[in-house]
Amino acid sequence: MNLEVRPAKIRVLIVDDEPLARSNLSVLLRLDPEIEIVSECDSGTVALTEIRRARPDLLFLDVQMPECDGFDVLEVLGGDLPPAVVFVTAHDQYALRAFEAGALDYLLKPFDNARFGRALGRAKERIARTGNVPPILERLAVKSAGQISFVKISEIDWIEAADYYSCLHVGAKTHLLRRSMSDLDQDLDHDIFCRIHRSTIVKLDRVRSLKLNENGEYEVVLNDGARLRLSRRYRKQLQSRLGVRGFHT
Repeated sequence: MNLEVRPAKIRVLIVDDEPLARSNLSVLLRLDPEIEIVSECDSGTVALTEIRRARPDLLFLDVQMPECDGFDVLEVLGGDLPPAVVFVTAHDQYALRAFEAGALDYLLKPFDNARFGRALGRAKERIARTGNVPPILERLAVKSAGQISFVKISEIDWIEAADYYSCLHVGAKTHLLRRSMSDLDQDLDHDIFCRIHRSTIVKLDRVRSLKLNENGEYEVVLNDGARLRLSRRYRKQLQSRLGVRGFHT
């Protein structure tokens, strides 16, 4: 007897404090046979519990919610984010902050079916990549002054966000790359690179020390003397990668 093996559905969680907004997303998502809605939440606090319970593949997340907003949700989750996060909001001023926080896309209300379809398509591609072993990335192509140059991954010291670009620091040189921090964080080898702030990624073997500053916050000091802020959100992650114990909180 031949049995049909069906691919697992993409598990989606919707977070929005407005019932109509949740309903609109739900209607669009239910049109896609590859989607399974695992939960709908009306607050960020409830969402945190549901995300940890349901472990969704895709999160549609409102920005402005009382008590615990969309950015608070991502801050608390830290490195335990779903593979794809799409912000949904009526306010365009949060777009840059959303991408820096790791969002894959930013849906501005009201959006049409075509725009929603593009966001969902990008999410499906991201989720599909997370299910496969990614190829080892050895270099990045940088376009500048009418030419394309290649930067070896092994030569990068650290990376910082620069609006919609990323700035690669390679020794005394810098290279501007038209890719978001979230995309780079997804593609880089996490045994070699670690995100330490929403706008900063470091190469672990370039880290010389961790220093507590006068404000009681840790800074990451690199071999070349660069001092980079360490966010509380990524502190435990860096601690684990470096094999450090006894961090003050």
